[in-house]
Amino acid sequence: MNENLPPCPECSSAYTYEMGALLVCPECGHEWSLPAAADTAGDAEDGVIRDSVGNVLADGDTVTVVKSLKVKGHPTGIKAGTKVRNIRLVEGVAGHDIDCKIDGFGAMQLKSSVVRKA
Repeated sequence: MNENLPPCPECSSAYTYEMGALLVCPECGHEWSLPAAADTAGDAEDGVIRDSVGNVLADGDTVTVVKSLKVKGHPTGIKAGTKVRNIRLVEGVAGHDIDCKIDGFGAMQLKSSVVRKA
């Protein structure tokens, strides 16, 4: 039962327990509500898309590719450090959640794990 509960936000103790609608830390006595702990646990379920370092991405952002990518039909591929302007966030196939146009390559989809917000 304790494996699913988050650690205490005050002292980082792993021994938190539920008491009604609250979570309680036995070491420091800190009490907090369970919905507040669930909101900070994961934004991925809420539809928030993050880049490779954890920054929240939005439509129209400019991002930088952090590692070289191979592209079918192009001998060179996309080099690390390439800037991509005016991205659009989409529900893509196989984790490709960014729709964009890259100079010299055209329209394509990228994974958010290979870009960093510029």
